[in-house]
Parts: sequence; C-alpha cells; structure tokens
Amino acid sequence: MWVAVSELPKSVSHPFYAKLNRLLGEHGFDEFVEQQCQGFYAKTMGRPSLAPGQYFRFMLLGYFECLDSERAMAWRAADSLGVRGFLGLALTEAAPDHSTISRTRRLIDLETHRTVFTWVLQCLGIAGLIKGKTLGVDATTLEANAAMRSIVRRDTGETYNEFLTKLAKASGIETPTREDLAKLDRKRKKKTSNQDWEHPYDPDARIAKMKDGRTHLAHKAEHAVDLETGAIVAVTLQEADQGDTTTIQTTLPEAIEQLEAVAAIIDDKVKTGKEVVTDKGYHSKQTVLDMQNVGLRTYISEPDRGRQHWIDQEAERDAVYANRRRIRGERGKQLMRRRGELLERPNAHLYETGGMRRTHLRGHENILKRLLVHVAACNLGLWMRTLTGIGTPRGLQGRLAAVWADYFTLWVLRRDRATAICCRGLALGLFAIQSRRFALPPCVL
Repeated sequence: MWVAVSELPKSVSHPFYAKLNRLLGEHGFDEFVEQQCQGFYAKTMGRPSLAPGQYFRFMLLGYFECLDSERAMAWRAADSLGVRGFLGLALTEAAPDHSTISRTRRLIDLETHRTVFTWVLQCLGIAGLIKGKTLGVDATTLEANAAMRSIVRRDTGETYNEFLTKLAKASGIETPTREDLAKLDRKRKKKTSNQDWEHPYDPDARIAKMKDGRTHLAHKAEHAVDLETGAIVAVTLQEADQGDTTTIQTTLPEAIEQLEAVAAIIDDKVKTGKEVVTDKGYHSKQTVLDMQNVGLRTYISEPDRGRQHWIDQEAERDAVYANRRRIRGERGKQLMRRRGELLERPNAHLYETGGMRRTHLRGHENILKRLLVHVAACNLGLWMRTLTGIGTPRGLQGRLAAVWADYFTLWVLRRDRATAICCRGLALGLFAIQSRRFALPPCVL
C-alpha cells in the first residue's frame, strides 16, 4: 500500500520552539551561520553533511532539553516530533547520527563557535538586554571525562598502582597485596599533585576538589555576567588548579571584547565595563590594583586576613582601602545582593538543569565549543523570557500546571460557596418546618 506523506497527521509544534525558530529566522540566523561555515564544507566529496543551522540547533538542544551528550541529542531528535520541527527535519527524513554531530563539531573551528556566541549577544544588545556597566565574575568546576584511577606519572609514565607497588617494595614488602597498597596509600601525605600526575587521554584535566567535596579530574569554567540584565557576556574554560586571581585576567578581557563587539552595532549604547563585582576568592592586593589601573571600580568581598602590613605598598594599600569603602557603602551592599542572585543562577541553569556538570568531551577546545553554544542558548532563553515569559520548553509545563491549579482553585471556591448557600437554605427550611410543628409564636421566627 502507498500512503501519501501529505495525508499523514501532523502534530502541533512545540510553541516555545516555534517562537524561537521565528525569532531566529527574523534575524537571519541560518544565513549567518552558513556564511560563517562555508569554508568547512566541500561541494563534491565527503560523507552526507549536517547543515550549519541544524548543527547549531542541536547544540542549543543540549541546554533546552538538558542533554549531556551528543548521543542523547541524536536520540532526542529521533524521538520527538516537536524537536524535529525545531531542527527542520521532514517526517520521512532520518535524524542525524551522533557521529555526524561529533564530526561536524570537530571540523568547525573554535572561532566560528565564538562568532555565533557573539551574534547572540548582539541580538540581545539590539533587544536592550545588554548594558555592560557592571560585570559580575564567578567560576565553577566541571567534572572531566576522565577517571582518577587512570592517571600516570608525568616523568615516568607509571600508573598509580605501579607507583604504589614500587613504594611498597622499597619499604620491604616483596609481594604487596591490594590491602597492603591501600594501607600504604592511606599513610602517604599529598598523594596526588598536578605537577606529578596527568591523565594520558585528557592532559587538560586537572586534579581538583568538586563542589560536593570529592576529588576528581576537572575543568574550570568562568563567566562574566551583566548584573543589570543577567545576560552572560563571556565564558572561558581554564585549568581547574588555577586560582581565581589568575583566571580573571583571561575572562575580563574576553568580556570587554565581547561588549565592544555589541557596542559596534548599536551605536555605542553599551558601556564596555565600568564596575566589577566578585566574591572574596578574587581578592588580592595586586588584583585590586591592576583593575584600578585599567579604570575599573572594584566591588570585591574582602576575606578576613587580619592586620596587614603595607611597607612599600602605598598604591596597593590605597586600592584595597578604596575597595573596602565601596563594598561597605549602600551601592556596594546592593551589588552584593545582586551578585548572590544573578551570579549563581547561570551555574544552576547551565550545569545542574542544563546537563553540563559532567563533560563527555576531552580537551579544552572541544569542551569550549560546546560550552559557547550552551551559554548562547542560556542567553536565548533570557531573550525568550522577556518576550513570552518562558525561558525554556519545560517552563511551559509549569505555566500550564499553574493555570490548571488556578482553575481548580476557582472551581473549588465556587463549589464550596454553592454548597454553603444550599446548606443555609436547607437549614432555614427545616427550622421553619419545626417551628410550625411546635406552634412557636411568630416573634421567635
């Protein structure tokens, strides 16, 4: 039997994705990414390719659908008709395999992904969602796609068990057992160091303590957020063993560069960074002085270090004291409250509910490609929230549940009111009947 495709029933597209596709189409998203990726596609050779617009929409799905891997993106595209409509896949067209998505990501370079992130920021700037005056900087750790048991010595290439066996034999144990090795490992101090150990397949991963207290191989993601609107204006990926005072020297110039790109298309209505708000992990004498020298007002929480000595450090002293006065003022307290509200929110959206707390890629370049589009999706969610009140497809479920809850509440109130009126009328009727039976005087009624 032959069935015409036009006669098959079609489901209604997801309203969030339909609105997002219209928004991207109005600003020429597909034409822009095809122009940027033109050099990565051959005309007459190679495997069946994935269109640039479809590829970047797959990356956006990672945030909107909480998908932690490219394999999960391919499964979701094959399973959901609403997602297929967002990707532009016909009903008879097979969804791309995860290997096609991975291959496309490896071929398109990092600068193109950063250009797409800048394009989304420029759209937010046109919509009035980028101010740029006050920047908040915060960092978090991402669990690497590497296991601690696979680390090797940088100098000799020995595995951890081989290294412990060598130490056990040197201490007099000829044939050490696993219990002997575990006992020896517990007695050692400073067991693992990034100067001595590395992962053979992910050299960019570093040994670090995670948010839950576990020691794991990890990467460090740092964000710069516009504290007036909540938009993420820059994201960098660095080694997890680097301190905050070191990584901010990379993130702040990246944020200022992105703000300059936004200001270039909206006639300098965006200020390219005037104030910086961070937590106490970024506080140091030299950091505060360096930011003051480049014209930035700092609002950095100061840790309790006790009495300090300022011999031959007059410039550092003045910068630290000025920062202390600012954070104790009324505006400083207000910015600290906004920091607690807006700086922690991207970490929850991107990594906890966004599905990127654990990476499934290796190497900073590969992870940063995914991270840039992931953050761009978060900015698109902010844009959609200002237009429709909903920032993710799952937010519509909560909105519908709230509508049904309000409807049910009104129905219960009307039912209770009607029941109360009926009960009151019934009580008055019974009272009248009893009054006639016992022949009570009219004054009682």
